[in-house]
Amino acid sequence: MKTTFTVGVITFPGSNCDADLRHAVDLTPSLSARAIWHKETALGDVDAVLLPGGFSYGDYLRCGSIARFSPVMSDVLAFAKRGGPVLGICNGFQILTEAGLLPGALIQNKNQKFLCQDELISVAERDTPFTCAVPKGPGVITLPIAHMEGNFIADTETIKRLEGEGQVLFTYANGAPNGAVRDIAGVCNASGNVVGLMPHPERVVEGEVGGMDGRSFFASLVEWLL
Repeated sequence: MKTTFTVGVITFPGSNCDADLRHAVDLTPSLSARAIWHKETALGDVDAVLLPGGFSYGDYLRCGSIARFSPVMSDVLAFAKRGGPVLGICNGFQILTEAGLLPGALIQNKNQKFLCQDELISVAERDTPFTCAVPKGPGVITLPIAHMEGNFIADTETIKRLEGEGQVLFTYANGAPNGAVRDIAGVCNASGNVVGLMPHPERVVEGEVGGMDGRSFFASLVEWLL
């Protein structure tokens, strides 16, 4: 039985949260981060894949729309389809929607301004590889956001399906500051193994620099893999 799990953290041109994400992984007992460059064509022997925040390819065209075609993404799609745990944070979430691994899209914030602030986040009861150890309930964790295009949209039928099938994992407890429909901060795919969210759990894993609420995301992955 494995006691240490390898977590691949992909770096795209313009990623700026990849080092923070690897640090958060390496702080977690039983997890070890592996840096993966976007031009690699295979993930290798990893147990989970994380896509970090930042501005992949300068956010030209649409956020994540170019990164979606990076060579490594073919294996990310195959890994996800096999049921492998995949998490996209902020720009990583945008990439997953562009790749078709998650529904909906992320567009410019309603006030057309970059938002960088702490937000109270409500967590749904559904367990996934990244939420099974996260405290559940209304407004239970505080996570920072830092984005210009975090306004989650989808057509009415898709929103009904996401809510009806438990695919809305995270909502902004005090209302979406970016204008996201139904205050949605993050979703998962139908199988629950692919998760995306705009807030940054990797930025709150040490009390000295803002809080500890993000640690439960990485503890969840250990619990799931064990």
